Amino acid sequence: MNINWFQKQPQGNDEVSLTMNISADLQSLFTWNTKQLFIFVAAEYETPKNSLNQVSLWDAIIPAKEHAKFWIHTSNKYRFVDQGNNLRGKKFNLTLHWHVMPKTGKMFADKIVMAGYSFPEEYR
Repeated sequence: MNINWFQKQPQGNDEVSLTMNISADLQSLFTWNTKQLFIFVAAEYETPKNSLNQVSLWDAIIPAKEHAKFWIHTSNKYRFVDQGNNLRGKKFNLTLHWHVMPKTGKMFADKIVMAGYSFPEEYR
């Protein structure tokens, strides 16, 4: 993960642009009953107002097992804006979430948390 830029918007909100390397092997989630997987990466952090903030950065639909082992180098697909100026020096996690969408029956969801990231102390 690399922070491309970190700035304060004119309205006072913090905005971040990230570049990420995402790799995963989710092939084991495909069975005879799996229609597709919905996956997304979220930044998760705490602020004085909220114990959990989640910002979706990237997502994809994996339609078949042969596409479930992948590596991608990408910038955040969706804008990463905090409602306020709470991000300077803040620690955050990147979490890969997945939802297994079955052909029939109940949907299953899980995640893996990658901890230990921090925003810069100053805007850049």
